Amino acid sequence: MRYSITRLCVCVIFLIFGSSSHAASLPDGQHNPQDSSAPSTNQVIQWNRTLLVIVRTPGAQPATVHPTRSFAILHAAIYDAVNAIDATHEPYLVRLTGVSSFASQDAAAASAAHEVLVALYPTFQPTLDAQLQQSLAAIPDGSYKTEGVTVGKTVAEAILTLRSNDGSKAAPIPFVFTNPPAAGAYQSTPPNFPKQPQFTHWSHVTPFALERANQFRPGPPPALTSEIYTDVFNEVKSFGIENSTAATPDQALTGRFWNGAIQNYWNEITQTAALRHELTTAESARLFALLNLSFADGVIAFYDAKYTYNFWRPVTAIREAAIDGNPQTIPDPNWLPEVGNTTPDPSYPGAHAVISAAGASVLIAFFHKNEFDFAVTSEVLPGVERFFDSFSAAGEEATLSRIFAGVHFRSDLTTGQRLGRNIADFVVDHFLTPIHHGDDFQKQ
Repeated sequence: MRYSITRLCVCVIFLIFGSSSHAASLPDGQHNPQDSSAPSTNQVIQWNRTLLVIVRTPGAQPATVHPTRSFAILHAAIYDAVNAIDATHEPYLVRLTGVSSFASQDAAAASAAHEVLVALYPTFQPTLDAQLQQSLAAIPDGSYKTEGVTVGKTVAEAILTLRSNDGSKAAPIPFVFTNPPAAGAYQSTPPNFPKQPQFTHWSHVTPFALERANQFRPGPPPALTSEIYTDVFNEVKSFGIENSTAATPDQALTGRFWNGAIQNYWNEITQTAALRHELTTAESARLFALLNLSFADGVIAFYDAKYTYNFWRPVTAIREAAIDGNPQTIPDPNWLPEVGNTTPDPSYPGAHAVISAAGASVLIAFFHKNEFDFAVTSEVLPGVERFFDSFSAAGEEATLSRIFAGVHFRSDLTTGQRLGRNIADFVVDHFLTPIHHGDDFQKQ
């Protein structure tokens, strides 16, 4: 049974330790976990880093479950747990009542994160248990620490339950390739020729925020005989080929630099921004929740579009150009992309474009500014960094890198950017919004 989580709110009456009001006074001698002497480690970032380590561990992430689901569940749980104490914004799903405003937000964040990750990655439990113990050891003992732990567990269990039947456990839908190849139709790509494309079932997963997977579905890719297609075909053919003579060394490096799991890059960019702006636990919880809810739904939405249009990848288009009916696209039967293998799914729209546009949009909306000087380290080129002076600059480079990588047409990317922005705007406008009217202050 599918559920509409965009309209569901779990309400839990939460009365322990005699703490039943956000206006409660602090008992004599009791430490306030939210004061300036509280632990300086940002628990939201610490647990985000932990999940990044897990998903980067070979074999840890189930091949048919997209990792953005885990990030969204993790940060939705952290946010609702922390916000139950902070009480400044609307909950994502779980509304707890009767929670003391003095309960430890850090304990709630760590407890929620631990519960989620142990449930999603049980083989990592010893490591996760040790991290929870370390996180809690830095928080002064007392009833408010205990209450924070209980809040975190309560929220995590509720959100895990709500996502337990979201369609993510379904088997991928077998994809039938056209035989012989049809013009414009997705085919398994050389040089590795995967037997099946990935995540054919993912558009059927229940969205985290969107009303439905096709809510912002774009129109079709350009016609093969159009001027737009001619231009984007010849662009990637020239700039995206292995050892291209048209691309500059920096463009070729860009194609390789970003050729990893793009949501991981943006979670690390967000870590940098949160630390530099010295965000509180509550602010960090909200930022990472907005980011990863947008990413999770962006993936659901772009797979809806990808498997609606089943558009061929550049390597197929260039090798099979003789059948496209366009005299201005010349085939090259030996063409291969700069990065070697092409991601095994249809080309339109581009995933990097969706995720990067969504990531930049969330960060700009949250901080109320675009300008920010920061470095990004490549996930696939160890130790290699690139530097940016704005969120949008990083988003644009990550997007266009797919042309230089040789795996996308520019039309895939412009459409993907629009889809990513639409989803991020929807999430920011409708979720985790301030309870009280007025300026939603964020540190500048």
